[in-house]
Amino acid sequence: MSADVASDALVFFGATGDLAHKQIFPALQALIQHGHLDMPVVGVAKSSWTLEQLKARAKDSLEKNGGLDSAAFDKLSSLLRYIDGDYADATTFSKLREVLGSAKRVLYYLAIPPDLFGAVVEGLAKADCINDARVVVEKPFGRDLASAQDLNKILHRFFPEKNIFRIDHFLGKEPVQNLIYFRFSNPIVEACWNNKYVESVQITMAEKFGVAGRGKLYDEEGAIRDVVQNHMLQVIACLAMECPSGNDHEARRDERGELLKAVRTLGTADCVRGQFRGYRNEPGVASDSNVETFAALRFYIDNDRWRGVPFYVRVGKCLPISATEVTVRFKQPPHPVLDETDLTQDCCYRFRLSPDQIIALALKVKTPGEDMVGQRAELVVHRQPANEMPPYERLLGDATRGDATLFAREDSVEAAWRVVDPILGNVTPAHEYEPNTWGPAQVAGTIEPNGGWHDPKPSS
Repeated sequence: MSADVASDALVFFGATGDLAHKQIFPALQALIQHGHLDMPVVGVAKSSWTLEQLKARAKDSLEKNGGLDSAAFDKLSSLLRYIDGDYADATTFSKLREVLGSAKRVLYYLAIPPDLFGAVVEGLAKADCINDARVVVEKPFGRDLASAQDLNKILHRFFPEKNIFRIDHFLGKEPVQNLIYFRFSNPIVEACWNNKYVESVQITMAEKFGVAGRGKLYDEEGAIRDVVQNHMLQVIACLAMECPSGNDHEARRDERGELLKAVRTLGTADCVRGQFRGYRNEPGVASDSNVETFAALRFYIDNDRWRGVPFYVRVGKCLPISATEVTVRFKQPPHPVLDETDLTQDCCYRFRLSPDQIIALALKVKTPGEDMVGQRAELVVHRQPANEMPPYERLLGDATRGDATLFAREDSVEAAWRVVDPILGNVTPAHEYEPNTWGPAQVAGTIEPNGGWHDPKPSS
């Protein structure tokens, strides 16, 4: 199917699940509100539900996640269909083929665990449901490099790579896309975006809350699988990639992929893991769990632009604030005419990605007086997110149109797993840390930038 041919039906497996409730139904309503969805929407699950129960679930979802628009919900209800059946039962897929009718360019959304992908795509193929179809798959896309490669082989048996859409919702976030725009649209930024001027890059993704009722699921993943292998490495790729050669669907994916291939594989010396005190008491968590709820990591990119520049990543739960922030710290210039006594306040760019959006440039300005000494000043652009397209609305809309720009490609996914593979599991200890702190004490002096970590502060 051509990339610019729109899908004519949407089928989502896992229709009664948590992801559908929190993300998919709100995205579908938003697409209808903006005139971007007018096709059959078929939910598939094994829950012994009826269509009316699915509609009630959709209504509850909208009331709890953004608000119910009566007109848009009525439209969504008219589009909704439901098939209740086992994914291992051929009857489920024959029913689906019947419900799809004349639809020929279907978009399948697999909001289900990866171990079910094989049964579903094989069932679709046997029921003659995948001609000219596209498929959207959720993270986690595998648990390591080998399992990711196995999943790719399963999908490629039935779908060409151009029709596979691997969601990483961070790529659909407006502030993450603004990282790319800000850099390449401002020559003054691009001119210093290299190892001649940049000393280090820090990325902190802090969450004030714990596992929020996801104990069993989280205990199977941990922080590195949950957010580092995907979200954080994609942010690094957006920050550090070369300028895309064009505006076609593959140009940005080419550059993100090349950057991730240049990221050095991590070793145990590049990682400190932590677990907040009380995690093992969470429902669903093993009493002897060594799964990390915190990780501090040091990455290097082995290419001409970034060679020698450390990229520090810190992620964790039960930290003092919920915020995601990038700090690009510049090297100190020589000071032949300056009487500086404090050289710790480096110049830097600061990007707040959430919950609000900030772009800030920290500079040194002279303190009034006779001496050539200065103080730090920050130029700040602050924007509260308003009327911005939510990631799932953007990504679902793009997938229906065949635009894969903001989706992870096979080479990027496998490159990211290759980077983190050696530190997965319990190859390093998970040090206990107190909730509402910035992680275990072992981070200090090991995975710590020159001048220390920049701790995000509450917005004023």
